[in-house]
Amino acid sequence: MQNILFFLLLISATRMVAQDPTANYPIYKGNDLGLTYTSKASTFKIWSPTATAARINLYKTDIGSVSDYTAKMNKTVNGVWEITIEHNIKNSYYTYQVLVNNSWSAELIDPYAKACGTNGARAQVIDLKETNPNGWGQDHSPDFSKGNKQTDAIIYELHVRDASIHINSGIVNKGKFLGLTELGTQNGSGLSTGLSHIKELGVTHIHLLPFYDYNSVDETKSNQYNWGYDPVNYNIPEGSYSTNASDGKLRIRELKELVKTMHSNGLRIIMDVVYNHTALTGNSNFNALVPDYYYRKKADGSFSDASACGNETASDKAMFRKFMLESVLFWVNEYHIDGFRFDLMGIHDIETMNLISDTLRKIKPSIVLYGEGWTAGLSPLPDEQRALKKNAGTLNGIAVFSDDMRDGIKGSVFNIEDRGFATGKLVNAESVKFGIVAAGKHPQIDYTKVNYSQAPYTTSPASLINYADCHDNNILWDKIALSYKDASEMDRIKMHQLAYAIVLTSQGTPFLTAGSEFLRTKFGVENSFDKGDSINAINWILKSKNLATYQYIQSLIKIRKVHPAFRLHTAKQISKHLVFQNNLSDGIIAYTINGAAVGDRWNKIWVAFNGSERAQTVELPAGNWKVASINNQSSLKGKQLMIDGSSAVILYQ
Repeated sequence: MQNILFFLLLISATRMVAQDPTANYPIYKGNDLGLTYTSKASTFKIWSPTATAARINLYKTDIGSVSDYTAKMNKTVNGVWEITIEHNIKNSYYTYQVLVNNSWSAELIDPYAKACGTNGARAQVIDLKETNPNGWGQDHSPDFSKGNKQTDAIIYELHVRDASIHINSGIVNKGKFLGLTELGTQNGSGLSTGLSHIKELGVTHIHLLPFYDYNSVDETKSNQYNWGYDPVNYNIPEGSYSTNASDGKLRIRELKELVKTMHSNGLRIIMDVVYNHTALTGNSNFNALVPDYYYRKKADGSFSDASACGNETASDKAMFRKFMLESVLFWVNEYHIDGFRFDLMGIHDIETMNLISDTLRKIKPSIVLYGEGWTAGLSPLPDEQRALKKNAGTLNGIAVFSDDMRDGIKGSVFNIEDRGFATGKLVNAESVKFGIVAAGKHPQIDYTKVNYSQAPYTTSPASLINYADCHDNNILWDKIALSYKDASEMDRIKMHQLAYAIVLTSQGTPFLTAGSEFLRTKFGVENSFDKGDSINAINWILKSKNLATYQYIQSLIKIRKVHPAFRLHTAKQISKHLVFQNNLSDGIIAYTINGAAVGDRWNKIWVAFNGSERAQTVELPAGNWKVASINNQSSLKGKQLMIDGSSAVILYQ
């Protein structure tokens, strides 16, 4: 017993956070940190309660030269330093320095800055109204759901540069925000590319990988590449996606032009945000202003690193919670953003995430919110306080990604040789069924057979994102090839189509990776975050080569959008009206949805997946069934369906 008590005390001690000397810092409740600009005066405010002095430096240029003007800032209330310059300094650049522990910091940018020059070295004084493109005042988010239901979204993940940089894209502004504003672009075979392709595909939301100002790309060079999960200036667009990174206003205007063009073409924009860590740690803007406050620390005083990127931010602290909330509000209000994907959301505390959700939904009820319900390492904040997958039921309208479904379909992302249901590993069927019912409570799920979760963790289908692949790990086409080397190309195509059929017919919200609709490859490279255009660029010729796969996935998207039975809004509806067929052959998953009971014009819907590689015959439920979607060699004869190996079928009455 003594050994057990000692062990428990040891665990408790290792999880304890050192007594936090920053806990009693004053909290500033105003919403005017950063720059407040008018033509008559500019007011600058920073929060640095530990500083004993602060100063501002003004420049005429974004890089080089010495400052043209330096002035002391005045300490006001609750740790805020302030200065007002009473003349028009529009287009000037500025930095701050603070005196902490008798040492002046290097020049830094206020975390609240809204514009900057090359590589984010200096913030810029601008009038945001001058960054609005023509018609910006009339821009509005297109409708995608009459009831603002997140399950009505179909999400398409895309990297700004990947979309247009390939020689076959037919896009003029390659690698830029403006590349995604060009309509009518085509590949060498005359098929649509870029924005026209996305619009044609039929998805509702474009999830853009990080497009805030990040650290890993030198904006003075044209051949730099990164995904951008290393944030520096959270409220400023990335300069390498602009046609002129040194012009702080231009990068803003071009991003707004992208948003406006997407909106006018019926598409909404989701912003990939990385509030869980910063690119720099000890030398970051946050840490220079208020040492150790914005980051979680271990008991030994070192930086905790649940992000596996050197640090983890402390969303549970009042001033970082405030920063996160004001940042997402800024993106929604200034840039008309329609949703957010939170990187490593499991690092953030539930209270902060729910505050963000509740606040945003008051101003944009249709906003789409989701994130990764996990971390990349241990955190000192207790599990029950964090936005982990297992706590999805406590999150207000924020979905989590389903790694159960992802790896159930294609095999573990951490074991390249592991296969999934769509690639012939039939024991993964229960994990796929778990994803089909959106990870909720269902009487026909055997939770003991689910790969990672032995219990339901959602209370609503709006809490789940179902997917087969994303930017992380191997893209689906490569994963199939690497895990099943003996399969023929035709068999791999069938498996790929089956994987996406499962995603697009399941409850919850489906998520696609750009280019997977026509078998995009990254040539076997995993986590290609810095591998350049030769690996990451979308080769639009693949659309011509794999047109049948593209058309199949496009048809599934159309079915999902037209039929609400695939987009049920409550767990009760799923449990009651989605019924799995029993006593089927090994490798077959089949279920019916009572369409009439949920307002669908199809009275009954029958969906089946054959994960085995051999064709199998299934006895259909009673009724006169018609074909909605069938591919490969599957065929319907009377009451019997022959479903081809690695194939999906949708029937209806």
